[in-house]
Amino acid sequence: MKNILRPALVLFALLTLLTGVAYPLVVTGAANALFPAQAAGSLILRDGKPVGSELIGQNFADPKHFWGRPSATGPMPYNAAASSGANQGPLNPALTDAVKARIAALRAADPGNTSPVPVDLVTASSSGLDPHISPAAARYQVARVASARRLALASVQALVDQQTEKPLMGFLGEPRVHVLRLNLALEALR
Repeated sequence: MKNILRPALVLFALLTLLTGVAYPLVVTGAANALFPAQAAGSLILRDGKPVGSELIGQNFADPKHFWGRPSATGPMPYNAAASSGANQGPLNPALTDAVKARIAALRAADPGNTSPVPVDLVTASSSGLDPHISPAAARYQVARVASARRLALASVQALVDQQTEKPLMGFLGEPRVHVLRLNLALEALR
């Protein structure tokens, strides 16, 4: 029994050190050396302090800010620890009711806006954490934000155009607007 148990325990200890200590240290060190911003959480800094992440949206409810996609996380929106989809299909009455309520809230926040509501302002992304909206969703909100801030419509629209990210390599993905970055640029307009 001793002849079998000792090699098994030595192998167990060796593999534990190798896969549980050495490998994670090497991978973490390589990530910090090669991709320091991503390894630190892809943080967005303002005056040297973190204000958010490139990867996780934030909840903006003030009419003076651009609003992102609805979050599917609960009870707190954009909670990365609770990332999951809403699991509501297109025929689910709960999804239909939620979309109708979101459209009503958008219309109430900007009664003069009769444009069609972009779908990404009333439906959550698959993770519930998406920090981006479409340029159409940003343009939909320009009049409300400009009015609430008493800014020229053209200057807010120009800011949206400036903050619109192009598809990767010009053809992969869709144009998008990072809501936190847009709101930070909006704050800088003052």
